[in-house]
Amino acid sequence: MMAMKWLFFPHFPVVHNKGIVMSTVMESKVRIQREDFSVTDEIEAIKKSSGNIGGIVVFLGTGREMSKGQNISKLNFEHYPKMAEKKLEELRLKAIADHKIIDMSIIHRIGEIDIGENIVLIVAAGEHRKEAFSACEWAITELKRTTPIWKRETTSTGEVWVQDTP
Repeated sequence: MMAMKWLFFPHFPVVHNKGIVMSTVMESKVRIQREDFSVTDEIEAIKKSSGNIGGIVVFLGTGREMSKGQNISKLNFEHYPKMAEKKLEELRLKAIADHKIIDMSIIHRIGEIDIGENIVLIVAAGEHRKEAFSACEWAITELKRTTPIWKRETTSTGEVWVQDTP
């Protein structure tokens, strides 16, 4: 049986019998991983962080089939290990402090992503919706601008590294 590899910040692996390294949503509020994630599970996990949460805002980025007029057949994400996790944790803590939210989780997938699959998830939880919306929008903008995670799109004309962040 093939072992599943999960990348976390901080890294808290759970080793089950047969030596398979698995993960649970509670291990870290910031994760970079190859496997898909459950939006519902992540929302439920963040709800447990405080009884004072009154609003939760979710950003879910998915693989789309068109970019700049080109059909995309495949997406691939690469990252700078440890540096990307560190940057995501910094963004999370800054969002909590600056936007006065209660908690936030950030998950980004790496590796090959099919069209329609989940790529990135940000869950912002606040006492009220206004700060949660503000924090979530700020976090995805900063993630795309500053985190060392790179996207390569495969189109009918070849592979393209995406430079801009809309």
